[in-house]
Amino acid sequence: MSDCTYVALLHSVVLGAGKRLIMADLRAMAEALGFAECRTLVATGNLVFRAPEATVRNIEDMLEQAFETRFGKHVDILVRSAHDWLRLVADNPFPYGNPPDVSVRVMREPLGNDVLGLLEKYRGRAKLTVVGGDLWIDFCGKANESRLLSVLTTKKLGIGTTRNANTVNGISAMLRGRTC
Repeated sequence: MSDCTYVALLHSVVLGAGKRLIMADLRAMAEALGFAECRTLVATGNLVFRAPEATVRNIEDMLEQAFETRFGKHVDILVRSAHDWLRLVADNPFPYGNPPDVSVRVMREPLGNDVLGLLEKYRGRAKLTVVGGDLWIDFCGKANESRLLSVLTTKKLGIGTTRNANTVNGISAMLRGRTC
């Protein structure tokens, strides 16, 4: 069985009131699982690592269980293979948007285009599209001023987590030359 490179995205790095996860602790947790070359990008729970080839769901389960055991809190963790992450980046429907204004909500279960109708009344001037089951958004301005944020939740859309294009591209750069 060969090793592959994976990307893991934590839904939250807040462990409790005023307590945030330290990225060195996240890397140490992944290394304790036997994962190699563990690297993080910014302090928002983005992990790139090598592990024996397995299903993404298997790796998600391993990481979520290890996280809860080590930190005492369940956090949804989404995993993509390096290949799938690079495809996500290549499929960005808003490549010319201002990177801090463009985001993708990476989903565990793919969204259908029907979600666009649910989001329409919150859209404002934002542009939305579903690509490969993930929701891409060009907020066309500051994301934190958009009414969309109130509905980009697990309760409304299912398990997922949002990253802006700067983070998406930063992870992509970490993957150059990686396989699987």
